[in-house]
Amino acid sequence: MTARAIMVQGAGSNVGKSMLVAGLARAFADRGLRVRPFKPQNMSNNAAVTADGGEIGRAQALQARAARVAPVTDMNPVLLKPETETGAQVVVQGKRLTSVSARDYGGVRPRLMPAVLESFHRLARDCDLVIVEGAGSPAEVNLRANDIANMGFAEAAGVPVILVGDIDRGGVIAQLVGTRAVLSPADADRIRGFAVNKFRGDVRLFDGGIAAIRDHTGWPSLGVVPWFRDAWRLPAEDVMDVASSPGGRFRVAVPRLARIANFDDLDPLAAEPEVSVEIIEPGRPLPGDADLVLIPGSKSTIADLADFRAQGWDIDLRAHVRRGGRVLGLCGGYQMLGREIADPEGIEGPPGRVEGLGLLDVTTVMRPAKRLALTEAHHSASGEPLSGYEIHLGHTEGPDCARAWLEVEGRPEGAASADGRVQGCYLHGLFAADGFRAAWLREAGTRSDLSHDATVEATLDALAAHLAAHLDLDLLLSLAGEVAPVRA
Repeated sequence: MTARAIMVQGAGSNVGKSMLVAGLARAFADRGLRVRPFKPQNMSNNAAVTADGGEIGRAQALQARAARVAPVTDMNPVLLKPETETGAQVVVQGKRLTSVSARDYGGVRPRLMPAVLESFHRLARDCDLVIVEGAGSPAEVNLRANDIANMGFAEAAGVPVILVGDIDRGGVIAQLVGTRAVLSPADADRIRGFAVNKFRGDVRLFDGGIAAIRDHTGWPSLGVVPWFRDAWRLPAEDVMDVASSPGGRFRVAVPRLARIANFDDLDPLAAEPEVSVEIIEPGRPLPGDADLVLIPGSKSTIADLADFRAQGWDIDLRAHVRRGGRVLGLCGGYQMLGREIADPEGIEGPPGRVEGLGLLDVTTVMRPAKRLALTEAHHSASGEPLSGYEIHLGHTEGPDCARAWLEVEGRPEGAASADGRVQGCYLHGLFAADGFRAAWLREAGTRSDLSHDATVEATLDALAAHLAAHLDLDLLLSLAGEVAPVRA
């Protein structure tokens, strides 16, 4: 059977494309179709590690889960990981290719289309339906030349498009009709239908709006999707979607680092009824009554450490420790907690070394080889098993590593202070394990009865049912085009 494909593009950024693709993947998988998600180009520092030792955007890993398949690097062949305000690391088919400035990326992009198409066709060989997610919006016609993320990919792969607008922001008629107006005739013809997302209230009140969009564009409507209230229960990919979650008495303060990465560690904690997770924005002090300060991962540890100090958070953190508070550093946050970070090869900037926060007696040396691995581990104190992933540069060692609190595939991992109140490790995703999370929180003085995996699965099921109730899935499937065979 020849695979079919449909592409979900947005009339603007953050219209909910990633969530819609996840819900559609689960809905069509429930119909017995072999579904694969695909995003030609993603920009995110919240990456997932695949079994073959590569990395892809976290949203594509969630979409793979929704489709009930393991994530592979072909699902996101180009991943851009911002390192500075104007530059990013370019990851191609799971491996780092280079680092470029935004200005220079336009020259690199045309060389990436062959890898994008190779990954797309490889996915299509083993499935019935590929659901493709665009990036940003095709309305950004200034980026159309050499585009690989939206219409450039749709043209090269011959994939039909549906366009989604976000009514929650207002102006959705202008979003959709305006996109039609600025596109070239050829690109506009690739759009076969539209949908409106994030509606609050009685959807029948927008019947006139649907008619107006249809009259101005000629596209059929796939439906209006009401606001999905449980979206917060699914892992967020965009750092802008990381939000505080007021809950129980155990307060976790998380400083929002400028280059925060792999913050999915927060999701299981935020879902706990007994836990409140508070994101501390720059310009605000770390709260004096927090039970735990969690320093998350970072794409540029040394630069984020400098910003941490510039905010005065280092002073707040020492006061927190003096009051008996707990500290947990994960990956880049772990490196910051040590006495020193050395970067002799200038991987993160000019070669040199910087003083760490000094709360753990360890030192880190940056190394060019990145460790990417899915790992199985045990919590030393409770014996509880957990799974996680490592995605980091650098090696950390020192006296406090003798108090490693995890065992990863037979080796000790992490470090702890003598009183056990300051801990760090390289393992991401560890709090997704229910038994470990309950044991760790119990040590910290609170309780957990949550099944995180069950919650995520139930939310994906609910999202699929939500879309099935409000979108014309039969029409959407009929609009998908057959994937043309690769020419020899």
